[in-house]
Amino acid sequence: MWPVPEQLPADLFGKPKQDRAIKVLDVVATTRMRWTAIVNRKDLVPRSVDHRLALVVTERRIEAHDQDVVSLLLRAPDGRELPPWRPGAHLDLELPSGRLRQYSLCGDPADSSTYRVAVRRIPDGGGGSNEVHDELPVGTPLAVRGPRNAFPFAVPGHGSPATRLHFVAGGIGITPILPMVRLAVRLGLDWSMVYTGRSRDTIPFLDEIESFGDRVTVRTDDEHGLPGAAALLPGISTDTAVYCCGPVPMITTIATAVRAMPGVELHSERFSPPPIVNGKPFEVEFASTGEVVEVPADKSALDAILEQRPDRPYSCRQGFCRTCKVRVLAGEPEHRETVLTPAEHDAGAMLICVSRCAGGRLVLDL
Repeated sequence: MWPVPEQLPADLFGKPKQDRAIKVLDVVATTRMRWTAIVNRKDLVPRSVDHRLALVVTERRIEAHDQDVVSLLLRAPDGRELPPWRPGAHLDLELPSGRLRQYSLCGDPADSSTYRVAVRRIPDGGGGSNEVHDELPVGTPLAVRGPRNAFPFAVPGHGSPATRLHFVAGGIGITPILPMVRLAVRLGLDWSMVYTGRSRDTIPFLDEIESFGDRVTVRTDDEHGLPGAAALLPGISTDTAVYCCGPVPMITTIATAVRAMPGVELHSERFSPPPIVNGKPFEVEFASTGEVVEVPADKSALDAILEQRPDRPYSCRQGFCRTCKVRVLAGEPEHRETVLTPAEHDAGAMLICVSRCAGGRLVLDL
């Protein structure tokens, strides 16, 4: 599922003072209505400005001792200022191969001349991380879309009723969290953090994180074992906003614990596809050839289609980037995303990374 905020941001474009539109929405939020309910009102969803930029890689750095995380610094070729962003935002990178991938911005929003992203190599993944590591030297031009924000940070007192913050990051999940921590430090907010990973060699930006002092607890699996809720949420009390990003099991553990904590907000983002809940098997027919693909109950339509059409474009696998959108020509889709409008649904649009079939077969415009 698309990761949506549970509290309204202070301002759509990162200004410290709420704008008029957000003030109106904030009145609704103070009634304790969840933002996930508001997001179903399509007219109220804050839209990020979708810029398309031509940038160039100006710096590469290894950010973890195991050398499996590399950061890229991106600038405009003419040095012009880049569109503003706020913590939690990401970029869509159009890689030279044609792959489209989302990566969280992990630099400083106050620096309008550069964007920074960091990527962990996934040897058996879809190929995007290997391409970033092996085929994007300094000087490489890149087409970029964004910034977009599906994981907005609501500053306490400016759109969030929380009085303190707690951050949890797992491995490369530190990338959207790091700008949030920097902003919390800059604003003098009350915050704490737990940073986890397999070992100290595998977690990126460790020196920078440890420079924040004793507000940060670093836990590694090889030294402390897999952390449970008590280790991830130490001393959490009412009026705390929890921001977490990392592996699905970690987020599930935190979400389960927070449900039993009255007055605690949870904001989360994951870097892997969500688990399929109550899935049923169905068939997909390619309209162009009549070929039929079986989609098991525990597999997405996208994954099944990729086995026959490996060149089919996709990116987020979570139902928010729209890259995998196709048109349904026959059959009844079961929509499991929150980004397509009712008009798009009526026109037959479907995101095959998360949505499924309500019947036996879908005929797709493929």
